[in-house]
Amino acid sequence: MEKDIFFKNSFFLTAANITTGILGFIFSMYLNNLAGPEGVALYGLVMPVYNLFICLMTAGIIAAISQRSAIYQSKGEYNNLFKTIRSVTFFNIIWSIVIGILVFFLAPYISKYGIKDVRTLNAIKVTCPAMIFIALSNILKGFFYGTSKIAVPAIIDISEKAMRIITIALLVYVFKAQSLSSLITLAYVSLALGELQSLILLFCYYKYTKKRMPTSNEIPESRAQLIFNVLVIYLPLCLNGFLGNTFATISTLIVPRQLVASGIDYSSALNLIGRFNGMALTIVTFPLIVVNSINTLLVPDLSQSISSGEYYSASQRIKTILKIAFLLGMATTIICQLIPDSLGQMFFQRDDLGLYIRLSSLSAPIFFVANTMFGILNGLNRQSIILRNSIIISVTEILCLYFFTAIPSINIFSYVITIFITSTLGLIINLREVKKHIELNLSFFNVVIFALIGILVYLILNLFTNRLLDGLFLSKNIIIIILTFGIFAYLSRFGLDED
Repeated sequence: MEKDIFFKNSFFLTAANITTGILGFIFSMYLNNLAGPEGVALYGLVMPVYNLFICLMTAGIIAAISQRSAIYQSKGEYNNLFKTIRSVTFFNIIWSIVIGILVFFLAPYISKYGIKDVRTLNAIKVTCPAMIFIALSNILKGFFYGTSKIAVPAIIDISEKAMRIITIALLVYVFKAQSLSSLITLAYVSLALGELQSLILLFCYYKYTKKRMPTSNEIPESRAQLIFNVLVIYLPLCLNGFLGNTFATISTLIVPRQLVASGIDYSSALNLIGRFNGMALTIVTFPLIVVNSINTLLVPDLSQSISSGEYYSASQRIKTILKIAFLLGMATTIICQLIPDSLGQMFFQRDDLGLYIRLSSLSAPIFFVANTMFGILNGLNRQSIILRNSIIISVTEILCLYFFTAIPSINIFSYVITIFITSTLGLIINLREVKKHIELNLSFFNVVIFALIGILVYLILNLFTNRLLDGLFLSKNIIIIILTFGIFAYLSRFGLDED
């Protein structure tokens, strides 16, 4: 029964996140049409700064709240549950406002000396209220994920992404924006308004949900104890998120500088980054939505299993997630090898993304599996391990980008090398830690079999594409995508020992 609920919620959340991902694609395509690759790159240079301070405000809060919510609900301790939400919200309001004000006044220095492009100044200022909105929204999302109330929050997320597209179109029309600086600022205004809408709707649904939950008569724990229970999980994840995003911001800002060092002028460097990072990688990593959706629900699910002593159930759940991520990565690689040029044309109306898509997709099976590791370790309450390993991986990423990007013959393809190295390293060291705490008995034979089946599927579909679908465009893309993911969805039923 619990297994059915987990996968039912995972499926629903995945479907909702795919919908929001599609809306995000539409937003990216619209922004590309408005501002071109250079504008997409400028938007992408502000985003790590935005994510960095969001992490300082709220990183780990969803995992912490969802874990505590799941435990309190399973024990019927609803007084503790709601008192925790109130206490953490009060704490987070003060903390997020302080950080938001700080970022607002430091924006001129961040744009001039950090990003080194003053066109991003107003965009950085606009992100400050958005940071506060999302910090509070994440507390409510953690509550809903922990209590398995997925549907309405997922629909709210969809409405927020749709609101963003509608808002930017209206703002550009009203203000007649032409410059890159104005367009990027309006893009972040639409983001802030979307986050405000999401917060209001989530709060309304929270009040509705609270009224319908059972009452409990137990004396709740003290406010300090409840906050401590959350902070034990939250602080290591917050530090991990902040450091991780600090390193990610450094990585993002290193690339244009090193591209210039390799002999490419600044404008062309931004153009390259926009095409590779803002377009090609967006296509390749789109299926990662499935993995991230499952990861979100995996944390409270594993926490409940471990607290109940159901280690076998937890082990089986972990192996299932690893298998799904690996097969999803293989399907992505095959699709990107079969129709790379068509994907670039279909999503961004560009015919110069094929090579970027083909090369960046090669690491997808490893990259997707590596992304499940932090969700698994979170569910096993190994936050300190996550922090340590994240630092190792992030430092490796910075070093790879710094050295490889400056080599003229590699330049932007340093991302391909870096993704492969960091994904492999992350998978090895994180999987090693998981095995220390729970017996997995992973089958290397199954991995080899699935890899060989993947090669066979690629050869068959390549022949099918060249013989029967040659000359088609949109219909060919849709057939290949559906057929490939369908084949691997069927294969996911096999290869897991249930004994």
